[in-house]
Amino acid sequence: MSDDYEPSRSFVFFGRDVSQIPCFRNTFLYSISGGIATGLTYFLFTSRVGMASHVGFGSFVGISFTYWFFCRYQWSKRRIEFARIQKALQQVTMYEGTEMEKQLSEKLGKTETPLEKEVIPKLEEVENVDHNK
Repeated sequence: MSDDYEPSRSFVFFGRDVSQIPCFRNTFLYSISGGIATGLTYFLFTSRVGMASHVGFGSFVGISFTYWFFCRYQWSKRRIEFARIQKALQQVTMYEGTEMEKQLSEKLGKTETPLEKEVIPKLEEVENVDHNK
């Protein structure tokens, strides 16, 4: 047997590994702890076991749905934003140094392109350095 073997700690539910589902872990951590806290608090104030368990389970379900939809909405929003940024970065690298970059920079009101603003002055500094020293 190999010493490198690590047993996988995954839980498969309806054919999906729940560790790969975004927001699953946090949703259930928050909803379980919220349900327990709400149920215990209700029990401490009323001493009614049955109703406290109903309130705890109800708060578990409410917190689960609320946090799940909130987290998935935020996750989807970030995913779309990253896709837009990735596409924009691909376009920037594709247009860099071309005539299209100059047209876009004029359209946006920029007088210098990033290439002209940052790279060319550094190249001029390198060219002006006396290499005989």
